[in-house]
Amino acid sequence: MGYTGVTFRGSASGEIVKGTFTRDALKGREVLIKITHSGLCGTDLHLIHADQVLGHEGVGVIAELGPEATKFKVGDRVGWGVIYSTCHKCQFCLDGQDQYCTDKEEFMFTNTDQGSLGEISVYKEDWLFKIPDNVKSEHAAPLMCGGATVFTPLLEHCKPTDRVGIVGIGGLGHLAIQFAARMGCEVVVFSGTNSKREEALSMGAHEFYATKDVQDFATLNVKKPIDRLVVTTATLPDWEQYFKVLANKATVIPLTLTFGKMEIPFFQFLTRGYNVLGSILASRQGYSDMLDFCGRNKVFPVIEKFPLTRDGVTEAVEKLQSGKMRYRGVLTNEK
Repeated sequence: MGYTGVTFRGSASGEIVKGTFTRDALKGREVLIKITHSGLCGTDLHLIHADQVLGHEGVGVIAELGPEATKFKVGDRVGWGVIYSTCHKCQFCLDGQDQYCTDKEEFMFTNTDQGSLGEISVYKEDWLFKIPDNVKSEHAAPLMCGGATVFTPLLEHCKPTDRVGIVGIGGLGHLAIQFAARMGCEVVVFSGTNSKREEALSMGAHEFYATKDVQDFATLNVKKPIDRLVVTTATLPDWEQYFKVLANKATVIPLTLTFGKMEIPFFQFLTRGYNVLGSILASRQGYSDMLDFCGRNKVFPVIEKFPLTRDGVTEAVEKLQSGKMRYRGVLTNEK
């Protein structure tokens, strides 16, 4: 039996192109997924000039199982993110940190003929995750990348007694505020202007500071130094300014996806004992924990919905490029 479905991919001109995904048969632990929701984030913008199907944070329904698939049943609602498969035998897989697998297959580099921006996908069951009943599909899709990106470092490196600074209120920042607040941390938000103050406070922030026209962050009069600084803005901040509000031995968690050089003032990091924490997505167990946490604690992304059509994808991409998306775009194929 063959499988065919529409996909939406980038092109040299940056125009969204309608294409076709096909598979002859399901093999091993593969499953066929009917896609219902797909998140759109900045990673996809890096690929709109590439001949590759877009989308790496999806939710759908299992339509058929491969001959060796046992994890799910037909009709189960599942989500997936960047990683397609891991080796299950390297040091990181055996240690439960399989997102760092040395032989993983992932979005951008493998299976470029399919993605979450399409009608169907065929994936191995290993990196698919059951969506809890108390999490809507439209909310789950952005959590499969943005949620995993934010949840893991906060859970592993923040204590309830920490003062956690969040730089930026966007696709990642608005989730970071909710996660940190629900974990019991004291949440301090730094944003360019006051326009998002009330929204940040309603999400759980305890303090809010507008920084755009502030020449010296010492004049912000932050109540107490920051123990963990989570950077979610599209560009890296002025480190020298943030040093003025950080506690000694503070941890900096840069979640900004930038392909440029990350320059860090070495002397201050050395003399004040700052740590820079690299983190990528979540382990398989981390994904399940994140989805469960979101359902129980009502951590949900703020979304804008678009139809999963060529026009809908084009509109969503343009809005994301303009910086006006509030805060995560979700393409839907609800019929």
